Amino acid sequence: MIQKERIITLTQQLIRAKSENPPGEEYEAAMIVKREMEDIGLDVSVHEFSKNRPNIIGILKGKNLKRSLLLTPHTDVVPAGTGWKHEPYSAKLIDGKIYGRGASDCKGHVAVCLEVARSIIESKKNIEGDLIVAAVVDEEQGSEKGIKALIEKKVLKPTHAVAVDVGDFKIITAQKGVLFLSIELIGKKAHGAYPDKGINAIEAAAKIIIELKEHKFACKKHPYFKTESTVNIGKITGGNKANIVADNCVFDVDMRYLPGTKKEEIILAIEELIKKHIKNYEISIKMHELPFEEHNQKLISAMKKAYEKNSKQVNITGSAGATVISLFKKYDIPAIATGFCNGDCMHINDEFVVADDLVKGAKILEDFALELLNNP
Repeated sequence: MIQKERIITLTQQLIRAKSENPPGEEYEAAMIVKREMEDIGLDVSVHEFSKNRPNIIGILKGKNLKRSLLLTPHTDVVPAGTGWKHEPYSAKLIDGKIYGRGASDCKGHVAVCLEVARSIIESKKNIEGDLIVAAVVDEEQGSEKGIKALIEKKVLKPTHAVAVDVGDFKIITAQKGVLFLSIELIGKKAHGAYPDKGINAIEAAAKIIIELKEHKFACKKHPYFKTESTVNIGKITGGNKANIVADNCVFDVDMRYLPGTKKEEIILAIEELIKKHIKNYEISIKMHELPFEEHNQKLISAMKKAYEKNSKQVNITGSAGATVISLFKKYDIPAIATGFCNGDCMHINDEFVVADDLVKGAKILEDFALELLNNP
């Protein structure tokens, strides 16, 4: 049976184990997870792809080796920063809310997944397939040392996967593609008193950015997304001093685009915008994740049934943010995401999670696991 006090206690312990990324300090939190998995009685293994950054995997063996379910939250958190009312690593429980960095993203979810495994064992419920819980590192910085490496090296080979790492009891079956670009514009220096003799890269960048923000990129409408492609300018640098025409400007772009749109079409459209204002430029792709859609009805239906059983509204939707589910597509592993925290709390000061939401989420996740693993 799912127990609230255990979830609260473990969530607090994990929050107090500072695991900011960057720089990547997950070791203490990971060891808490390891000890908990061993206490539960799972088959535990540790996999490191960077020193002192352990991914912890626990397996509850079923009877059917051809079927398995992976539940994967992460142990790293974004830096706390300053300006908190509640100390970020005190993990105080106030009016039913647990406060602290990682409460919502994603240590409450780590506690939920472990409670699900413990509850199934305590209740002596049979499972036909393996239940795998992987508490991974490096999610906040691209997952290269975490779930991505575990999948690529075939340490994890589940038949179905759920990233337990979103908020508001959503069931995520689609997400936008992610394209991080660095755009360098190359102008021509001149004396600031004679700007017409030079080519000002900063001024060109200003015009390009405005047009880029206003541009309607060609894309197919999608039922799970209210917005189409989005553009964010996250950083800009350039020039030398006020009395020199700037011959260089670099700005970084975060582009999120819908399923059905191609990366090459986006870059071509951006190049056409740039060419209107400056001849010399260079576009560098810093990160790219393809859009994702999951159509596996067995996986989606089992999650939907678990939500309905626990009298929770079913909200099947898409995510503008990137979760790790897209990483599974390359290996033909059906994957969706869900989660039970307050989505608006992620990465903010005074982050919190509602304890009762974690309990409700654990019950949903347990019913989902039993449904998926026990029904062909």
